[in-house]
Amino acid sequence: MAAVASPVRPLDADPLPDSDVRGLHLVRMFGTVGALLLAFGSLGAGAAPVLNPVLEIPVLRLFARIPTVALAIAFAGIGMMVAGWLMLGRFASPARERIASRGQLDRTVAMWAIPLLFIPPLFSRDVYAYLAQSEIVHRGMDPYALGPADALGVGDPLTANVSNMWRETSPPYGPLYLRLGGWLAGISGNHIVVGVLLQRALALAGVALIVWALPRLARRFGVQPSTALWLGAANPLVLFHLVAGAHNDALALGLMMAGLELGLRRLPVRIKDEDPPPLAKGELLSIALGVAVITLGAMVKVNALFALPFFAVMVARRWHGRLRDLVRAGLPMALVFAVVTVAVCFGSGLGFGWIAALSTPGMVWSWISPITELSNVGGVLGIALGLGNQTSSLVSVMTLLGYALAAVITVKFLWDSFNWRYRPIIGLGVSLGAASVLHVAMQPWYLLWAVIPLAAAAGTSRFRVAAAVISVILPFLTPPTGSTFSGRPFVLAFAYLAAGVVVAIALVIVRRRQPSLVPWPVRRSKQMPQHLA
Repeated sequence: MAAVASPVRPLDADPLPDSDVRGLHLVRMFGTVGALLLAFGSLGAGAAPVLNPVLEIPVLRLFARIPTVALAIAFAGIGMMVAGWLMLGRFASPARERIASRGQLDRTVAMWAIPLLFIPPLFSRDVYAYLAQSEIVHRGMDPYALGPADALGVGDPLTANVSNMWRETSPPYGPLYLRLGGWLAGISGNHIVVGVLLQRALALAGVALIVWALPRLARRFGVQPSTALWLGAANPLVLFHLVAGAHNDALALGLMMAGLELGLRRLPVRIKDEDPPPLAKGELLSIALGVAVITLGAMVKVNALFALPFFAVMVARRWHGRLRDLVRAGLPMALVFAVVTVAVCFGSGLGFGWIAALSTPGMVWSWISPITELSNVGGVLGIALGLGNQTSSLVSVMTLLGYALAAVITVKFLWDSFNWRYRPIIGLGVSLGAASVLHVAMQPWYLLWAVIPLAAAAGTSRFRVAAAVISVILPFLTPPTGSTFSGRPFVLAFAYLAAGVVVAIALVIVRRRQPSLVPWPVRRSKQMPQHLA
């Protein structure tokens, strides 16, 4: 028996009229110009390696010698891409009768991403740590026992590009990712540029999985595929941090979303209080395949593991929705997870050392993390009250409280999803969001763990507005260099100001060509009161 179509399947939207197609083309070009500005600005404002190869390239090396100007150009590109994304949302709104097609969204994402594929890393230097850790694996050593400085030596060109904090630490990544990195290290060797491009290709594979899975899941959950792609794939955080930043979150997220799609594609849909439909052809095999792929995602980054209990709830609800059904679904899933995990750990030759390294990110106290800021406030109060600076102790305590609160939220949404109060994929997104926000090392791209699953199922305008606000603000909180510009805050101020002027001029040009894309308030002329007319 074939899988039953979702009863909340969205209606097929009509294609855009010619006037909107012209507007979409203008928005696409606007964002592409922004991507090109960001690409050129990154040559002087990106997270360049210590021995910057750009300095050897005629003409382009000029950007590396005017870093403040390059930073302003990069921020202008960021601003134009963010503004372009907001304008693109107009053509993907589910409230419209005519919206952009999947193909139009796919082409837009591709055009905005291509200029970011061959530039220095942006917003973070994490990719250099990936390269060093991958080289350790390639040389047959244990990355969970030796940091880059110990295994490769301080003078190694790969170690030289790793932030000081990570030179003697173990990576918190799963063995699958490091084994893949080890194979790539055999190709790139000590060539930093080739290594970065190969790591970016790995991240791009994850983004491709997101683009493949997201619209399919969205259609199942009653959300327009174009709306989901706009929020979850064309999102500035995806382009800036997963593509340009080459973070391994891309591969982990892509495998998690692909696993959910593969696991659900043959699963019949059951409405609450209805009799469960008969077992579909290939349903059990599809579920097992989905669990295996999600587990592979967890073997890249452990966050993907959150998807398994919510997937078990989906399967239990497809049956009778009883506790025995949850056990009946969960136990085989746990077995598949255990088999795949053991196979990856032993097959990679890296074992289970990654489990002990999961606490490594806690070394970072991110200033955008609520845990960090509450601890800092407590430290200031301690000094004011004569109790001394207790920030470090407070971070430890607040971190534990954050983990506990995230666990409580996850359990609550699991139970509520099981009792049909929420869709399980919404519970997954909220739980991943709580785990990300309540982590002391929270980074802007961590929020994608919440936004992408929710984009597939949360069709409410409130969620889209909240996600859009977050996605607009976060790109500007971290400079593309990955540096804080400590002691030189004026550099950022001038760069923001210059970029703001450029973006404003660009928006004026767009408004003159198509006013509906930039609906600024229009001053109405004062009219004579009716009783005086």
